[in-house]
Amino acid sequence: MKILLTGATGYIGQNLMKRLKDRHHIVAISRSTEGKEDEPNVTWKSADLFDPQQVSDVMEGVDLAIYLVHSMQPQAKLTQASFEDMDALLADNFARAAAKHKVGRIVYLSGIIPQDGKKLSRHLRSRLECEKILGSYHVPVTTLRAGLIVGPEGSSFPILQSLVERLPGLVVPKWAYNRTDPVALQDVMDAFEKIIESDEFGQQAIDIGGPQEMNYKDLFAQTAEVMGKKLPMVDLPIIPVWLSKAWVTLISNKPKEMVNPLLESLVHSMVVTDEHYVEGISNAPTSFKDSVKAALKDQKPQKFTLSHLPLPFIGGRSGSDRNDVKSIQRVTVPQGWTARSTADYYLTWLERSSFGLINTDITDHDAQVRLPFTSKPLLVLKKPAAAAYEDFATYLIAGGRLALARDDSRARLSFRQVLDTNQVIIAIHEFEPALPWRVYSLTQARLHLLVMTAFGYEVKALAAVERWRQDGIIPEAFSNCLERLMGAPAPQGTN
Repeated sequence: MKILLTGATGYIGQNLMKRLKDRHHIVAISRSTEGKEDEPNVTWKSADLFDPQQVSDVMEGVDLAIYLVHSMQPQAKLTQASFEDMDALLADNFARAAAKHKVGRIVYLSGIIPQDGKKLSRHLRSRLECEKILGSYHVPVTTLRAGLIVGPEGSSFPILQSLVERLPGLVVPKWAYNRTDPVALQDVMDAFEKIIESDEFGQQAIDIGGPQEMNYKDLFAQTAEVMGKKLPMVDLPIIPVWLSKAWVTLISNKPKEMVNPLLESLVHSMVVTDEHYVEGISNAPTSFKDSVKAALKDQKPQKFTLSHLPLPFIGGRSGSDRNDVKSIQRVTVPQGWTARSTADYYLTWLERSSFGLINTDITDHDAQVRLPFTSKPLLVLKKPAAAAYEDFATYLIAGGRLALARDDSRARLSFRQVLDTNQVIIAIHEFEPALPWRVYSLTQARLHLLVMTAFGYEVKALAAVERWRQDGIIPEAFSNCLERLMGAPAPQGTN
């Protein structure tokens, strides 16, 4: 098969590529292919998965696509976005491209979804939303759901290992008694091979776990035993998860963007369920101690630094050498609104909400945002030549006083509807400000977040008014009056 592999530079992707490349042709995807060379049965291609066109280009001719993407790290020099919203956009781009090119199946790695009745953590809720988005364009999705994957790199096990290694003792909070099914990296690779190379798996979610169900306190104790270290433990159940985040981030030497979502999920017990059990996959054979021994054998030395600690800036920041910005916000709009109608409303709202300080000139081809009595606009937004989907509207940021214009610029403002809900994600990608970076981060960046927050409150209020009218809580005439005052389009059929 011709297999598209995202996350090819990650530790799951690297191991999976080694397993598959002797029998299949792998198209390995990375944002940059610098330093990567093609080899027999492996072709490297660069693609920014936030760019729908680039995702579509690399998907051409693919039989099966493997999705190993998770946005727990900043994606630009300045990132104003939650990982949930970034993951939703990436999954939507991927699923659209797979449907367009008639890919046979998507294989997705997710987390075990607990059945304890508790409200899902942000991390698990995002994983489940991505699973739904990937399957929303009629391409079958086979999801492998795992809890703690015990391997030499990645996220969860290296955090566990560093805590055991660096702490003289452990104060055990209440969440340490929740249960999990740890699984060896080797067993995860075996499961992937079976899923990928068998025709019997289609639209299906499969849990995988090792032979021992245990609590997190047991994980610490057995890891310490394998490492030959004594780790005294004292129960202190009153320690909340939010307090654990700070010291785990410091001791583990991992960024808070990675640690916080993972720790929030520890309030759940994540064990293999009967509903998603498949014999030969769900019951992985490697014991926890054996998987720890294998992981430690291949572990690279870890250096302790303070470079990961948070600094006083707006949003998350990566090591990008460009002054690029990614800003993503999710808003709730009235039922029946599309991404296109939300985009149109947003542009007119900018002028109305600024009380005349900002003018928006909108034509069939572009929109210009300007100050009154000035010739050069602040921003020029151009509609691309290709027609937009009703649930996907995009403007190219083509210039203006506030934007750094480049010939190869792919800066854009997009509006995306999430599944069949009344939520729309508004995103700015690859924007480069014309202002000096420090000035921008203290002024325009802050103002943009303020504007998006205000817009989110207004459309949420409009959605509430519409819901109250449908439920008969307020008279239709009164709700129409409120909507007119807020500038919303009148519902069809009203005068």
